[in-house]
Amino acid sequence: MSLNAVIFDLDGVICSTDRFHFLAWKELAGQLGVPFSEALNDRLRGVGRAESLELILAGCSRSFTPAQKAAMCEQKNLRYRQLLCQMSPADLTAEARSALLALRRGGLLLAVGSSSRNAPFILERIGLGGFFQVVADGSQIARSKPDPEVFLLAAKRLGQAPQRCLVVEDAAAGIQAAKAGGFWAAGLGAAASCPGVDFPLRSLAQLPALCAANR
Repeated sequence: MSLNAVIFDLDGVICSTDRFHFLAWKELAGQLGVPFSEALNDRLRGVGRAESLELILAGCSRSFTPAQKAAMCEQKNLRYRQLLCQMSPADLTAEARSALLALRRGGLLLAVGSSSRNAPFILERIGLGGFFQVVADGSQIARSKPDPEVFLLAAKRLGQAPQRCLVVEDAAAGIQAAKAGGFWAAGLGAAASCPGVDFPLRSLAQLPALCAANR
């Protein structure tokens, strides 16, 4: 193993937007008369917007046209972006900031690989606009995780082969995507125990030492 780059998922790894996703999806589900819970919200981690909507609509007896579904996705995203405006650099923990700076000082290339089309906006809100060499997001891909497309795009734009990149994820779909693309995978939180994880992490604070040992 010879690492040159680290590719981060965004939500749940660098910062947490779960509460905003939950509120926006819950509002939409309420309008449709569909039950929505924290457990269902957890299943949406790392999953694209259209795919998330399908999971929610599985609890609905009605059927909808593609145009109606697209309108629902747009409604949810508009509400989500309104909620994201509450974010600030205070939403980037000292631990995450310290780990990112240490990795940069160690000479590693850094990228974000997120299924969210809002990744650039979120990074700006938390004070990381322009910090990463590459930001690959949902607006640049056709297939969301667990497809590896977003990570492969990030690696290509960094000029690195997948086997030279470590993906850091907190969701099972992200770990599956990393392994499907030939990447090394580090798992945070529940993802630390996912099948295929190469490096289970308790926190981002462990990441600089892990990467230094595998340069």
